[in-house]
Amino acid sequence: MKKPTWVVDKERRRRDDARATLWLYGLHAVRDAVLNPRRDKLRLVVTRNAAERLGAEVMDAAGEVVEIADPRAFPVPLEPGSVHQGAALETRGLEWGTLEDVVMAEGMARPVVLLLDRVTDPHNVGAILRSAEVFGARAVLAPSRHAAPETGALAKAASGALERQPYLRVGNLAEAMGRLREMGFWTVGMAGEAPATLGAALQDCSGRPLALVLGAEGPGLRERTIENCDRLARIDAAGSFGSLNVSNAAAIALYAARTAT
Repeated sequence: MKKPTWVVDKERRRRDDARATLWLYGLHAVRDAVLNPRRDKLRLVVTRNAAERLGAEVMDAAGEVVEIADPRAFPVPLEPGSVHQGAALETRGLEWGTLEDVVMAEGMARPVVLLLDRVTDPHNVGAILRSAEVFGARAVLAPSRHAAPETGALAKAASGALERQPYLRVGNLAEAMGRLREMGFWTVGMAGEAPATLGAALQDCSGRPLALVLGAEGPGLRERTIENCDRLARIDAAGSFGSLNVSNAAAIALYAARTAT
């Protein structure tokens, strides 16, 4: 029986994704990636100065894939203006496993996850991953399309957190919210116009696993995303003007969730 076209296309995309590589750059991002046993290390391009700064442990872990480069002609295809600090690692995207395996792992505190609805700025996502790691979130979820992919810019902004904090790309955010609900999660969408404060919304979840949903700056949460939230909540401001960057809002929401448990 011939496979439907959409199935063939999906399988082709998966094969292409598996073959695709990316370049991580900057001393912090490269150091943590090389020392991450989950990472495929294909090429580590460094200047002699960067190799010294990375240290013997990192260079030994990289093994035979190390290439010493001339700083005046750094042979890596990075975007113009990328601050590589003389270090770049060619690798593949991380595989974290299924949503269920990641968020319901044994031996961890009350599960808290973040969902990002069309947050496309890699610097924001990198900062969110850092906050998620600090406050103990189990995962950060984002749709496969219209979201920041795993890139060198994101990894540099995350300053190593990308290697330790699961960043899961899902085909459909609303469907992922449904799966979380089946696992017992209470879903709180962050919206400036919400009638309830974040503190009040967190009281309603009564210790249940928690999913915090944040939207892109400007358009915010999509209508379908809102429909799949159990509650909407706002972060109160001291005055009537001003707004928070999405990464700052994520940090505040994660802190509130942690202190409410």
